[in-house]
Amino acid sequence: MKIEFIKSPSPATMNILARRSTNREISGARKPGAVGLVQGSLAEMISAADTAEKAATVQVEEIMGICPQHVAMIAIYGDIAAVECSLKAISEKFND
Repeated sequence: MKIEFIKSPSPATMNILARRSTNREISGARKPGAVGLVQGSLAEMISAADTAEKAATVQVEEIMGICPQHVAMIAIYGDIAAVECSLKAISEKFND
């Protein structure tokens, strides 16, 4: 699993995510304080999305354009502290 954390994402970053988003209302509607990107197997991403939303007040969406049979990616949107908390919870869950 690969995890990336982006503080204060640029407009270009948000445009890239909006084009690949399954829910344009989330990624295109506002500029979040941070974005977390998590990439791995589909089962891991479903579990990671659940973990992220239970850990903090964030919005999670699937990002398209990755090989769906082997690799999937989710984006986690929210304020910096909430995204950081969600990514930490995901990291702890999958590193155990």
